[in-house]
Amino acid sequence: MLIGYARVSTPDQLLDLQKDALAKAGCREVFEDVASGAKVSRDGLDRALKYLRRGDTLVVWRLDRLGRSLRHLVDVVADLQTRGIGLQSLQENINTVTASGKLFLHVFGALAEFERELVRERTIAGLRAAADRGRKGGRPRLMDARQVQLARTLHKEKAIPIGEICRTLGVSKGTLYRNL
Repeated sequence: MLIGYARVSTPDQLLDLQKDALAKAGCREVFEDVASGAKVSRDGLDRALKYLRRGDTLVVWRLDRLGRSLRHLVDVVADLQTRGIGLQSLQENINTVTASGKLFLHVFGALAEFERELVRERTIAGLRAAADRGRKGGRPRLMDARQVQLARTLHKEKAIPIGEICRTLGVSKGTLYRNL
């Protein structure tokens, strides 16, 4: 069964063009959203994805109506594929039920993986550059070396309670014990 999904970004835009194209393509049911493509959750898309069953095909007017980013689009397509659901885009003339559509899916997946690797490489390069400039990532340490040494000295003296050491140094018991 063909199930349609149509989306416009703002209320002043009309869904008519997309709905007409989806009806002409033979969609029995059409789910709609009036929401920015950048929104993480869209009610119409969520309902459409729940409605779809194995063997169905989700039909969109254009791919940019479906995904908010390349990564999101790849995730949606991968989810559809694992559930045995096809995807058809009318404007790009893509149908993942056909052999050429499956090829498109593999190329699409490879591009998404390439994008992930580029992001990963840039992140690692940025962290290295920051380290070379003397910057370290993560939370700042609550106790410096002098405070740790003082804590060890105070802890060795059994007469001073742990709570008193913590109040003196201005740290929690967990922080104190981690540094001891």
